[in-house]
Amino acid sequence: MTLAKQTKAAPRSTSAPASLAEATELLKTLVGFDTTSAKSNLELIAFIENYLRHHRIGSLRVTSADGLKADLFATIGGSGDGGVALSGHSDCVPVEGQRWTSDPFALTERHGKLYGRGTCDMKGFIACVLASVPLFKTAKLKEPVHLVVSYDEEVGCTGVRPLIARLGRDLPRPRAVIVGEPTGMAVIDAHKRIDAYRTTVHGREAHSSLPGLGVNAISAAAALVCELDRIGEAVAKSENDPRFEPPCSTISVGTIKGGTAPNIVPKTCDFNWQVRSLPTASPDEVPARLARYAEAELLPKMKAVTEEAAIETKSLHSVPAFAAGSASEAVALALKLTGANDTRTVSYTTEAGLFELAGCPAVICGPGDIAQAHAADEYVSLDQMEACLAFLAGLAHELRG
Repeated sequence: MTLAKQTKAAPRSTSAPASLAEATELLKTLVGFDTTSAKSNLELIAFIENYLRHHRIGSLRVTSADGLKADLFATIGGSGDGGVALSGHSDCVPVEGQRWTSDPFALTERHGKLYGRGTCDMKGFIACVLASVPLFKTAKLKEPVHLVVSYDEEVGCTGVRPLIARLGRDLPRPRAVIVGEPTGMAVIDAHKRIDAYRTTVHGREAHSSLPGLGVNAISAAAALVCELDRIGEAVAKSENDPRFEPPCSTISVGTIKGGTAPNIVPKTCDFNWQVRSLPTASPDEVPARLARYAEAELLPKMKAVTEEAAIETKSLHSVPAFAAGSASEAVALALKLTGANDTRTVSYTTEAGLFELAGCPAVICGPGDIAQAHAADEYVSLDQMEACLAFLAGLAHELRG
């Protein structure tokens, strides 16, 4: 069953949720930090550190190799392994080229919606978690709540990996991880895998009046793009998992660049593409099929002109699929807190698969609708923020002594 509509959390709790006004004020501050993935997130991390310090909660940074970004890990209500982690990424996608009706880095409320870059994906969740910190502190938790704030999720889920590698070593290993990506507070137990590639075609330059003396790299790249379309059509016919929308693996080309001038046969061309695979699909199948096509249909003709002709495909990054186990503690907990009777799937990728592979059962559940993420006038509704705060109040009730 695919994600179709937003659902409100219905936690079994007698604890009053944190203040919506407080969560909104925190979201205003978080949105004010331009944490586009190409930029540093350290100012946002410092703000969260100071906020936690104000509540007498220590935290640990896991800094990137260049020192420009950091993950944050904090524990409330105890130490050691176990407990539940609440995980959200701090980075957001660019706003360039989008037509916003308000400043994307200044929170704006209109008609019950909070507009700003990252409100939905996923600073709204982080704001709700921070607003709930006093509730977690006073709940006398029998096991801890861990806070995880990561970076570079939008460019391949790379930033959280060093932190995950330390879980169970010098950082506590949670028994469950709730990744607060926008799901309309529905409980998500699976998502697709993503593999990103760059294919580069090397040809030979020549005067455009004598194209036979050259090898047109753009023409070869265009043939490869068309082949990817054909492979995608074949995959769509061979796969059918009705839990996903679309119910098959998908292939898309995102960017293409080549040539130097209209009167020069282009020597090089490259294009970036990606495969979003079902959890049961083989991630190596599509690049292997493209390579076979290149070897059989394109390279013999290209090399007949020049031995320097080549077609190279390199993997840029991969994010594993997420498929929670049938007895997942994380999924069971999220179902209990939301009052939902079933789980759903999404086709976008998250950090949940990385937590799951590291032995930390994960689930995805957070405020907002993915349809608003990455778009101009991104927003999260106040209703969704309230539902998330109620969910977190239910968690505090569940974990208290």
